Amino acid sequence: MNEFLHQLASGVASGFIYASLALALVMIYQSTNHINFAQGELATFTTYIALALINLGLSYWLAFALTLVISFALGFVIDQVILRPVARAPVVSIVIVFVGLYVILNSLSGFFFGYVTRTFPGPFPDSWSNPFLSAQEIGMILVTVVMLLGVFVFFRYTTLGLAMRAAAQNPVSSQLVGVPVKRLIALGWGLAGTIGAIAGMLTAPIIFLDPNMMSGILLYGFAAALLGGINNPAGAVPGGIIVGVVENLTGAYVIGPELKLTVALVLILGVLLVRPSGLFGHVIVTRV
Repeated sequence: MNEFLHQLASGVASGFIYASLALALVMIYQSTNHINFAQGELATFTTYIALALINLGLSYWLAFALTLVISFALGFVIDQVILRPVARAPVVSIVIVFVGLYVILNSLSGFFFGYVTRTFPGPFPDSWSNPFLSAQEIGMILVTVVMLLGVFVFFRYTTLGLAMRAAAQNPVSSQLVGVPVKRLIALGWGLAGTIGAIAGMLTAPIIFLDPNMMSGILLYGFAAALLGGINNPAGAVPGGIIVGVVENLTGAYVIGPELKLTVALVLILGVLLVRPSGLFGHVIVTRV
C-alpha cells in the first residue's frame, strides 16, 4: 500500500510540471492557434542559463529570478523576430518554423553548454522529505501551485490579463476597440517562456540536465494540454495531474518504466479520436 501511495504522490508531483508546460502551450495556442513544438527546448536552454548563473556564484533564488527575466525576454524576441514575419504564412510553413526553432535551441544548448549530463542544484532542504515525496518534489509542487495561482489571478482580476484574454479569444474585435493585440501576443510569448523556464528549473534536479532533458516531458505536456482542453487554460492543471498519475501508475504496475513515454502518445491519440476538445475544453463552431 505504501508503494502505491508513493507512486500516486510522485505522479501528482510530475503532473504539476506537465501542467506548467501545458499551460504554456495553451497560452501560445490561444494567441496564435499554433502549437509551439520548441517549448521544451526553450525551457532547457533557459535552465542551462540558470546553471551558468549559479556557477558564477549567484544564489539559487537570485539566479532563478534572473532566469525568469531572461526567459521572458527570449519569448518576446522569438515572437517579434522569428514568428511575426511569418504570421500570415500557410500553416505548414509555420509548423516548419517551430520545428526549426526546436532544432536551433537544442543545438545551441549543446554548442554553448556541451552534451554531458549535468547535475542541477535543488534549493529545498532535505528535512522536507517524507516517505512518499522527496524534498525536491514537495518544493516543486509548492512553487508550481504558487505560479499557477499567480497566472490565474493575473488573467482573472488584472486589466492587462483581461485584455490578453480578449485579444486571444477575439483579436479582430479587440483591435477595433483599441486593444494592442500584437503587443499582447508578444507578452503572451514572454509569459509562456517564463512558465516553461520554471518547469525546466524544477525538473532538472530530479532528472538531471542535458540538451534533450525536456523532449519526453514535452510530450506529457502535449497530452496534458489536449486532455484538459487546448483552448482552456484552467484545464491544464487537472489535465497535467491526470497524465502524471496515469503515466506513473501504468509505468510502475502495467507496462514498466521503459515504455512509460508511450502512455503520453496513447493519451494524445485517444483524446484526438474520442474528444478532440478535451475534458474541459469547448467546441468552437464556425458558421460558413
